[in-house]
Amino acid sequence: MRITLKTLMAFAIVFVGIFAARATSATETFTFENYFRGKTVAYGKFSAINGVKRTFRVDLKGIWNGKTLKLIEDFKYDDGVKERKIWYFTKTGPGKYIGRRDDVKGVAKVRIHGNTARYGYKLYLDAANKSNLVRFRDKMVLKPDGTVVNTATVFKLLVPVGRVTVNFARTKDAHKLKRP
Repeated sequence: MRITLKTLMAFAIVFVGIFAARATSATETFTFENYFRGKTVAYGKFSAINGVKRTFRVDLKGIWNGKTLKLIEDFKYDDGVKERKIWYFTKTGPGKYIGRRDDVKGVAKVRIHGNTARYGYKLYLDAANKSNLVRFRDKMVLKPDGTVVNTATVFKLLVPVGRVTVNFARTKDAHKLKRP
């Protein structure tokens, strides 16, 4: 059997077309309002340069009103501490959101391209006293299995001081989650 250059080229074009179609369909489904609407679960880990490590579980509930996603996050840390955080993500355009939270200074500007969301924000570690301000740079990636992996670097001034990894899944797919 003889394979010609035309046959190889046709195969390559079909393969690239199939790959591009799969990539496009996966990217069209990653919006905050679609992924986080309803119930989601996550497991995460925080590591700081001073040796502090903390693991946690988050139960999330997302409510979409057509413009803003209210994302209620109930944290339970490995040491038993519980905490509730509430994000409000307002959609400002295709793949663009502005996020607000009580312990965030200013807003988080979110941009989604394909299956990846990137955003940054300044956060008060001591929210009650509005002190100990750090900067987060997050990258959230929708995986082919439907889970989302969020990695964040935490900065104090210009120095990276910590790292956070959080793995999300819709509650019905929680068995797919890997604990970081």
